[in-house]
Amino acid sequence: MVALTQLNQVIPNPGRLTVETVEIAPQTTAIRCLDWDRERFDVEFGLRNGTTYNSFLIQGEKVALVDTSHRKFEQLYLEIITGLIDLNKIDYLIVSHTEPDHSGLIKDILQLAPSITVVGAKVAIKFLEDMVHQPFKSRLVKSGERLDLGNGHELEFISAPNLHWPDTIFTYDHKTTILYTCDVFGMHYCDDHTYDENFTVIEEDFAYYYECLMGPNARSVLAALKRIEKLAIKTVATGHGPLLQHHISEWIERYQNWSLEQTKTETLVALFYVEDYGYSENLVRAIAHGSAKTDVAIELVDLNSAEPQEVRELVTQAAGLVIGMPPQSSAVAQTALNTILAAAHNKQAIGLLESGGGEDEPVYPLRNKFQELGLTEAFPPILVKESPSKVTEQLCDEAGTDLGQWLNRDRTIKQIKSINNELEKSLGRISTGLYIITAKKGDVQSAMLASWVTQASLNPLGIAIAVAKDRAIESLMHVGDRFVLNVLEEGKYQGLMKHFLKRFAPGADRFAGVKTYPAATNESPILAEALAYMECEITSRMDCGDHWVVYSTVQTGRVAEVNALTAVHHRKIGNHY
Repeated sequence: MVALTQLNQVIPNPGRLTVETVEIAPQTTAIRCLDWDRERFDVEFGLRNGTTYNSFLIQGEKVALVDTSHRKFEQLYLEIITGLIDLNKIDYLIVSHTEPDHSGLIKDILQLAPSITVVGAKVAIKFLEDMVHQPFKSRLVKSGERLDLGNGHELEFISAPNLHWPDTIFTYDHKTTILYTCDVFGMHYCDDHTYDENFTVIEEDFAYYYECLMGPNARSVLAALKRIEKLAIKTVATGHGPLLQHHISEWIERYQNWSLEQTKTETLVALFYVEDYGYSENLVRAIAHGSAKTDVAIELVDLNSAEPQEVRELVTQAAGLVIGMPPQSSAVAQTALNTILAAAHNKQAIGLLESGGGEDEPVYPLRNKFQELGLTEAFPPILVKESPSKVTEQLCDEAGTDLGQWLNRDRTIKQIKSINNELEKSLGRISTGLYIITAKKGDVQSAMLASWVTQASLNPLGIAIAVAKDRAIESLMHVGDRFVLNVLEEGKYQGLMKHFLKRFAPGADRFAGVKTYPAATNESPILAEALAYMECEITSRMDCGDHWVVYSTVQTGRVAEVNALTAVHHRKIGNHY
């Protein structure tokens, strides 16, 4: 065991960043990075009370570090932790999930101590390989697996996917009965109290955090709560805010009640895959990503590990089903498949895909069985004959979006009809131009007709575009991505408008039959019939309900016909484009 050199030390920083260490149990130290003045966290949080980034050092015969911190704390954090322990004596770095505010210093730690073994979910290790860009030792863990540090510190890992990242795991120390949960049960609240003794002071921040981060994943919350219900928990060591110790049962009960209430009104898509078989998990997750854009609830299930009762209940509740073909040799997966068939009903939508594992269940006979049950096919079967490319992933993403849009069709119509009639007419008097946005990233390309476009700045030259979250092109419209804004010409836009308004099948070539040539700097297609074009790079995005407002700087542009006018789009009502 390595002795601590200091306890309860605080290193101040003029920028209102501080780091404190507190011994929270035998051989267990919390390293709390306090960000006193942070006013915003991602796009969803306006912060009133700052936030903290918590990591933890467990010292048995072997030593484990649970998570790191935000990159802004690099100097302070490394100064503190190297004062606590020689980094080369750390055996394991446990990654609860790879969100940058918890994993921002992993690369620094590994550079200083390359012998450390990184412990995390399979998805987390894959994400880290793309983040740190250097070889490192790793250990993949599944729910229920244990890691013995000695001196009684036996760590058990509990899978908690989608809270709120796909790679989340909890870690439970059987000696100290501390449950390390990262974001779950956390809150953005910064003060000098290590624990939650001031219940009434922090309960509003606790609720706000749940609403923004955990509420959209309520079913995953309930699944995680079920996995920890038999654990004796003395302390919940969260990744943000105070650690929970004084009111644990109350906090857990609130998560339970809020999540149960949330799931009553959700439209649910259940997605089934087989872990470590072919490309099943990656492709099913791509479909889940596309469906999530449409604001439906997502539940991913491994057919090899799910209990039949769990599968039956989930299928009964779901409005949409997606199945990655399991191997014919897996008796457990085949039993789960039969359970799905027995519970499915004719009000559901179904999507099937091959897993590319070499012994897939044949997709078309299974498709016929679901059609005989009366299920609606959300997208044609996705066939995998070779290693999936980015184009394949985009196809899956678009298929998931199609599924979510079909499930939400009644809700969308209801929302449109609910807008006040006079308000509809007023909004409809806002006129706009007509444009085609084209984008390409590697082998993946897409396009959409746009009308909500405006110049947003003069220095730098910039434009703002509203992009619906469920548009296929949305995955190519993130910060750092580049695209072309094609301006349509008055009197000559009908052909292009009709082409790009039609509904494309997942993976379809949106440029088939359209004359284009590549942009000079970003390779996105330029439409030959466009009046003008601008090459743009996205620098920020703002969440605006069902749309992203994308701000981009303009790199270059050209006008084909100086005397021609931009096509104008006049509406009469404002509840649709």
